[in-house]
Amino acid sequence: MALIEVRNPRSGRIDYRFEQVSAAELARLALDARAAQQQWLQDGVARRCQVLLELARAISAQRDALFEALCADTGRSTETELEINAVVASIERWCELAPALLATGARKTTAIPFIEVGAQRVPYPLAAVISPWNFPLLLSCIDAIPALLAGSAVIVKPSEITPRFVEPLADILAGVTDLNSVLRFVPGDGRLGRALIAQADLVCFTGSVATGKQVALAAARNFIPCQLELGGKDPAIVTADTDLERTAAALCWGGMVNAGQSCLSIERVYAETPICHDLSAALAQQARSLKLNTHALDAGEIGPIISARQRDIIEAHLQDAAAKGAQVECGGGIVEHNGGLWCQPTVLSNVNHDMLIMTEETFAPILPVMAFDTDEQAVALANDTIFGLSAAVFANDAERARGIAGRLEAGAVSINDAALTSVMHEGEKQAFKASGMGGSRMGPASINRFLRARALIENTQGCWDPWWFPA
Repeated sequence: MALIEVRNPRSGRIDYRFEQVSAAELARLALDARAAQQQWLQDGVARRCQVLLELARAISAQRDALFEALCADTGRSTETELEINAVVASIERWCELAPALLATGARKTTAIPFIEVGAQRVPYPLAAVISPWNFPLLLSCIDAIPALLAGSAVIVKPSEITPRFVEPLADILAGVTDLNSVLRFVPGDGRLGRALIAQADLVCFTGSVATGKQVALAAARNFIPCQLELGGKDPAIVTADTDLERTAAALCWGGMVNAGQSCLSIERVYAETPICHDLSAALAQQARSLKLNTHALDAGEIGPIISARQRDIIEAHLQDAAAKGAQVECGGGIVEHNGGLWCQPTVLSNVNHDMLIMTEETFAPILPVMAFDTDEQAVALANDTIFGLSAAVFANDAERARGIAGRLEAGAVSINDAALTSVMHEGEKQAFKASGMGGSRMGPASINRFLRARALIENTQGCWDPWWFPA
């Protein structure tokens, strides 16, 4: 099989190649994982926690090679540091929660005096995780960790755009007793993803709506459940009584961290008319203070466009907005430097829903700002989308803020803050509309996605049931 070539986002050059496993090799890996899963499950949750905590320690001890590979994959460092820390913290948190969450409940009596019910939760033997390129390690692990603790084996297919981290991670896994047999990483393209779905009992996918629909269809053909976390066009609603400087700081972080390359980035802002101009100015002031890290990984807050294919989308959205009358308050273009591509932190005003920048996912550090007059209008504008991942509301009046938040068609709404679901594990949520399907990947409920309920219904008295045929 031909090698898959990988572009460096900072230089634009092909500087990494890898050979994708064949369908036959993947089938063998799946068979081995299924065999190992039986022992993994029998070992019990305490042992599984022990092994995963060993992984967390190994990641911390060997993080330098992992950090270097992730930086090469994504062209940024600050978010990479946060990403590794988040994975270690996630393992530790899940290992605290899992024993209680997986404890077997007591047998229960029923409405029929001689019948009792016992409950078991049985993991899917093999879970497939297909993860994206914007947070390569974190979004590979966000589903894999609870799946492993539930007792499943996991095969992860990271994106072919950011595969470099798999080598150092494989070295780490090789030294973790009992884990390498039930957790495998196999980078590859869509062909490998389709082959993996055919081998799995459940699939978790993070990525675009278009690809998510293909995953759902493939899962349906194989009659397995799918958990989908897809795109977003997250709105923020800002009322006239808010602290504009604080709000602008929150929105700039929520919309521009990781260069806006996050499904839960703030991508459109609705400001109450009296403060719309001032908020646009405050956002532009904040955005101008952000620097591109063109010359060094840590020389600026805004990293490069990771996937070169995004350039066409970003340019099309900006050109469409300009042609339809949008005003550029700052930024507004893509910078090329030594072969890499960077989108300038951008604030737009005089926008409307006729523009692609307000209706389609852009995945860039761009904040378009539109005015509204009433709360009803703001809610209608925010809900005028096929997406429903998350949102934000800023209002000094807490009752008003919660009232607006409660009417938004989104799975998570940050109030007087932005993108809190990216840093708070406790908030259980589901994706609305085309932004996904399945159970919550956040909070304790996340582990239930990998478990099936089995009822043990027992006649405890050995009596003849009154509804049987007469002797």
